[in-house]
Amino acid sequence: MRHICFSRVCMTTLIGVMVLSIGLVLMTKSAQGAPPSTIANSNTSSMTSWDKNLPSASRFTVLADFNNQAVRDNNTGLVWEQAPDGTTFRSWEAALDYCANKGVGSPTFTPGWRLPSVFELNSVRDYSLGPPYVPALFSDVQANNYWSATTVASNPDAAWDVRFSNGLVSRSDKGGNLLAWCVRGAMNADAY
Repeated sequence: MRHICFSRVCMTTLIGVMVLSIGLVLMTKSAQGAPPSTIANSNTSSMTSWDKNLPSASRFTVLADFNNQAVRDNNTGLVWEQAPDGTTFRSWEAALDYCANKGVGSPTFTPGWRLPSVFELNSVRDYSLGPPYVPALFSDVQANNYWSATTVASNPDAAWDVRFSNGLVSRSDKGGNLLAWCVRGAMNADAY
């Protein structure tokens, strides 16, 4: 009798766990299957994904919601500072802190700014343009080296950087001093 009662309790618990698990799987699949959000503006409508290859003329949109101090890349959905600080060279850690405490287009702190991954930073360049390889709607972008948030896997004391002077991606010692260009967006910079 005790064995039968125990089996009923176990079966009830097992069925409950299975129902919860199936529900969680269905919720997760439903959330993953949702199409990416659309960002609309007066010039164009774009998906916030990396599946576009627009020319520079239609690729970037200055955002009025950020007091015209931020630019959306309509290829990737990332939002960049319109005018990065092109004069202060920082260590890698200082660049991370600088972007994490960035406020753009508002008199108050606007969270969400961060140092971009090497892939994100490299993606903003347009090689049909001369150095620094970005359209004129960006200001103060220097033909110099900019930090990425991406640590070099084989050397934790180094991080990847992007050279806006010659179009190369390279690595620098994290104690060195490079420029920082902050970004907002869904990609996790630490994943790279």
